[in-house]
Amino acid sequence: MTIRFGFYGRVSTEDNQDPEASRAWQLHRARALIDSRGGEIVAEFFDVDKSRSIPWQLRPHAAALIEELKDPQRGFDAVVIGEPQRAFYGNQYSLTFPLSEHFGVPLWVPEVGGPIDPVNEAHDMIMGVFGGLSKGERNRIKIRVRAAMAAITATEGRFLGGRPPYGYTLQDAGPHPNPSKAADGRRLRRLVADPVTSRVVRWIYSEFLKGRGYLDIAEELTLQGILSPSASDPGRNKHRDQAAWSKYAVRVILTNPRYTGHQVWNRQRKDEVLLDVENVALGTTTKQRWNTKDQWIWSEHPVHDAIVSVEEYQRVQEFLSKRANGQFSHRPHPTRRPYAFRGVLFCGYCERRMQGNWNNRQAYYRCRFPAQYAITNDLDHPKVVYLREAEILDEVDGWLATAFGPNTLEHTIAAMAEHAIDPNEAALIGLRKRLSKCDRKLLQYRSALDAGGDPIEISSWINETKSERARLEGELKAVPTAQRITIVEIRSMIEEVGDLVRLVADADPDDKAELYTQLGLKLTYYPEKQYVEARVEPEPPHVRSVCVRGGTRTNCTWLHADHAVPAGAGVGCPDLSGHGPK
Repeated sequence: MTIRFGFYGRVSTEDNQDPEASRAWQLHRARALIDSRGGEIVAEFFDVDKSRSIPWQLRPHAAALIEELKDPQRGFDAVVIGEPQRAFYGNQYSLTFPLSEHFGVPLWVPEVGGPIDPVNEAHDMIMGVFGGLSKGERNRIKIRVRAAMAAITATEGRFLGGRPPYGYTLQDAGPHPNPSKAADGRRLRRLVADPVTSRVVRWIYSEFLKGRGYLDIAEELTLQGILSPSASDPGRNKHRDQAAWSKYAVRVILTNPRYTGHQVWNRQRKDEVLLDVENVALGTTTKQRWNTKDQWIWSEHPVHDAIVSVEEYQRVQEFLSKRANGQFSHRPHPTRRPYAFRGVLFCGYCERRMQGNWNNRQAYYRCRFPAQYAITNDLDHPKVVYLREAEILDEVDGWLATAFGPNTLEHTIAAMAEHAIDPNEAALIGLRKRLSKCDRKLLQYRSALDAGGDPIEISSWINETKSERARLEGELKAVPTAQRITIVEIRSMIEEVGDLVRLVADADPDDKAELYTQLGLKLTYYPEKQYVEARVEPEPPHVRSVCVRGGTRTNCTWLHADHAVPAGAGVGCPDLSGHGPK
């Protein structure tokens, strides 16, 4: 009789492990254990780029395996693990195995030669030892790596990887000193001052020392048409606003010690903190935090082009320190202030999330884009945009109750089905744009090669871009064929949404924010037109949105998929208008 197995494995890419090779040898170990017993692996759960310290519930594929254990109709009879030290860390085995035992799904591991016996003390002890060894191995690796990087930084000043700071480019610095890595073609790289952006960095330091502030400098750079750091490298800064220079980008440049020509390491660290201090069993997560300056590791001598002198850098830091130690105080709020639309209200000018602001004992939302980013020539953004929560709260709840109420539910479903858009279309458009960008890069690199550029460096750029293009082509082929959503699917989704709508109507203000988020609500405030546009984008993401737009009581509610449509297609008249910018 064939025993059906679900396989679980894990690999972390922090130490440059090959996910495919790791999966292959873990599968090999698992099959070597079960093949002689008539076992067959019918399902795979393999986590990539997930640290072993992450609890199973927070690893995507491990969490999926746990959910499968709960399903009586699961497609496997047992679970096999090829390498326990990669699967379990610390006490994770003792927190996970009881689930396997409860649902009657045996857990097989090579170290005990078959299924783990829950009443066998030796099995329990062995698995506990492997969890401890896994934790100890990770800690030893961490200590060795940190010690090696500190030594390399101090004595050699070697470039340790990552993106080069704004103002620098990377240049080949010869073969890697590690013979095995050199044999694989790995080479060292060093920072070289970029002839254009390095001048911008010098100008920023000079102007700041003359007394100009962050925002003043950012506005000047934007008006001159100089690309911001995120716009200079958009492929690696998709999460950043690329329209203009940010005052925070100016501050980052002014506080980066590598502009002095020295290599500096250990400015940040990774700490493991408890997910829940009331429930230690949930495990830890990794948080990145800043170290104090006395913990930074500096190279003994300058190792790359200096853009500013050490003295100039120190003067800037002293000036910043005096600012930070100014006579400013912040009185903490006596109570936590709830914002019902936290994270779901956006500014119609810049499309950024609006921030909560408590004023006159009321919740307001504001957008201060010009205070954080320099105003671009093509973005006419008021200094501050305000919206009072009370002006739209009842209207939003009323619209939700009306649109998803029993009297209008069928109309809502019909409107959503009529205007439903393929959910994969946005993904396809994005992938095609990125493929076109890769093609443009390849043309630029080949032109640079023809113009006499460094063939080794340009070849590495070409190979990286080709690899990226091949990956994108694979993703493009994997996008499912467009399928229009059916009335039945919409009705099923609306039933879940309707439950949340009823909860929102009766919820306390403190709970509304979470419910709005679960509902998929998105509000966009257009001050110049005096209205707020509301969208509901619930799961599953087949239906793109349900939108309401209004300016006066004579306007109607429109239900549509993705864009505004003429008035008259609606079912109600909520007034979601607010105040203009102040």
